[in-house]
Amino acid sequence: MDTFNAFGFSTVPNILCELGAVKRLGVLAAQYFPAARHALIVTDAGFLKTGLVNAPIADLRAAGLSVSIFSEVLADPPEAVILRATADARQNKIDLVIGLGGGSSMDVAKLIAVLAASDQPLSTMYGIGNVKAGRLPLVQVPTTAGTGSEVTPIAIVTTGATTKMGVVAPQLYADLAILDAELTVGLLPKVTAATGIDAMVHAIEAYTTRHKKNPLSDMLALQALTLLAPNLVAACEDGKNLAVRQAMLLGATMAGQSFSNAPVAAVHALAYPIGGIFHVPHGLSNALVLPHVLRFNMPNAAALYAELAEIVAPQAQGSAEARSHALIGAMEQIAARVGIETRLSQVGIAAADLDRLADDAMLQTRLLTNNPREVLREDAHAIYTAAL
Repeated sequence: MDTFNAFGFSTVPNILCELGAVKRLGVLAAQYFPAARHALIVTDAGFLKTGLVNAPIADLRAAGLSVSIFSEVLADPPEAVILRATADARQNKIDLVIGLGGGSSMDVAKLIAVLAASDQPLSTMYGIGNVKAGRLPLVQVPTTAGTGSEVTPIAIVTTGATTKMGVVAPQLYADLAILDAELTVGLLPKVTAATGIDAMVHAIEAYTTRHKKNPLSDMLALQALTLLAPNLVAACEDGKNLAVRQAMLLGATMAGQSFSNAPVAAVHALAYPIGGIFHVPHGLSNALVLPHVLRFNMPNAAALYAELAEIVAPQAQGSAEARSHALIGAMEQIAARVGIETRLSQVGIAAADLDRLADDAMLQTRLLTNNPREVLREDAHAIYTAAL
């Protein structure tokens, strides 16, 4: 038997993977949270307009709950939005928070749940393990197959013009995550593509992380890629295929469970400044640097990349290096097939911007420490140059 280091593993206690489940949200709320009286749905204006929130709201009301809606969530949510939502939640005496949307809506829901339940200021929660109190009951319902936020203990907040900070604490794990692909059928192909690649990056980085790699996270990462790799292009080509959409949603959740326990690394570290400075969506930022970070990591991670190639590029043969190149080629091919941007220059980044990006990437020490190969500033600059 292989020996492995001591490890801990935490995740959301309840996951429901079922088409149409969100239409039973009131029944589920009564089952899991019988004391709840006033639910807050946290979403964004775009998703609210789709009308897909109407059925869950009706079911919550039918179950006897009052329902409030906060729909002012913005991508990469700023502190001000979170504080405004929390003030509303306190005023309305909310006792159940439901995140219904993409990663940003779910992140805001997590923070409302902890902030509305205590007097601790948000500014003191940034970092790892700094949330002191409990939280309100929390349900997460993803509408994209990407971030895995429904099963992570992380919320990312925009704290300045271009700066982001994370709150990482076990209190941010939801009580219940509901995976219902009927909510994802309207996603545009480019959003489906970028969020799907984000989920694949979570699995790839969790499987190769330096410090907390463990057998449970590995199993989830492999199963996530088994679901994501064959279905991503299909989900972009036919967004109404519910079987494919449900597979993507479950794959993204499994990748989220994996990287919550075996954290991500340099792909995310180099992606964050692209999103922060140039307002490129998170999944696309990851996709833009992914192949170049993987090539950089190959001297230290080729054996593990070769194992992942068995799933993502099953035709790959030869040495570990050859199979690693096949994995990278397969990821590049997916990006090309789904039609997302593949060069930094396509999203408005010029050579003159690379110094600033490299400086910012080096500040992501929480992530860089997990990378299989040490990243120096000149390495970050070289990776950005390759991606330009």
